[in-house]
Amino acid sequence: MLAAMAVSITVLASGSGGNCTVVSSSRTRLLVDAGLSCRELLRRMMLCGEDWHTIDAILVTHEHTDHVGGLRVLAKRLKVPIYITGETYQAYQKFARDCSGKRVSLERRELFRSGHAFEIGDITVKPFTIPHDAADPVGYTFRSGGIKIGVCTDLGYMPASVRDNLRGCHVLMIESNHDLEMLRGGPYPWSVKQRVMSQVGHLSNGKLAEFLTGDYDGSAEFLILAHLSETNNHPEIARMTAERALGEQRSLLRNRLLLAAQHEPLPAVQL
Repeated sequence: MLAAMAVSITVLASGSGGNCTVVSSSRTRLLVDAGLSCRELLRRMMLCGEDWHTIDAILVTHEHTDHVGGLRVLAKRLKVPIYITGETYQAYQKFARDCSGKRVSLERRELFRSGHAFEIGDITVKPFTIPHDAADPVGYTFRSGGIKIGVCTDLGYMPASVRDNLRGCHVLMIESNHDLEMLRGGPYPWSVKQRVMSQVGHLSNGKLAEFLTGDYDGSAEFLILAHLSETNNHPEIARMTAERALGEQRSLLRNRLLLAAQHEPLPAVQL
């Protein structure tokens, strides 16, 4: 059935405990981030009917552990190219170690620069810079068969460059990390709260709502709310905030809301 579809996206996990998403066309399958252990990532792929043997490449957004924690073992297992910026790779190497304590070298790495599109199979990948406290963080858009998918999490605010890259998406996976009042009154140390709320932190429900009511073009058939904090957010708060912001833009054909979770995969969205 998947071969008849132009594009699909399967969110295997999304949150501070680990992030991983599969983006597929009829003949190309890409893994975005590897923040789960190799064993858990492959288990979730099988649970979703995704064949890990058919993965063509892994793409990295940035070097934080919840996005690359399983990368070393997974890269060794899959033996596929790893697409990563030079700055992100250097930052990853500073802390990544193998079982003997030696620094990790990703042998099949493919270095790219933000803003420069490239092809993997029949998918055109466009990386773009996002504001986050990492070495060279990026979001991605994927185009194939006339379908465009945007994947954009881990950003403190929505600059014009990010908004421009996300125009025309048929599926948009975007961060709705925290409820501001829950974060302020929550258990995190104040220094961590300041980081999360900063312009290089994470997008709040409210900041996402501002984007949805202002600069969002309303084109997506599906909106996937992602990277929800389990401590400083609640799925229904995130959903209701987005619903209010979208207002009459929501319909049976446009802006159907889905919520990605940490502990279970989101069923594939197929177009």
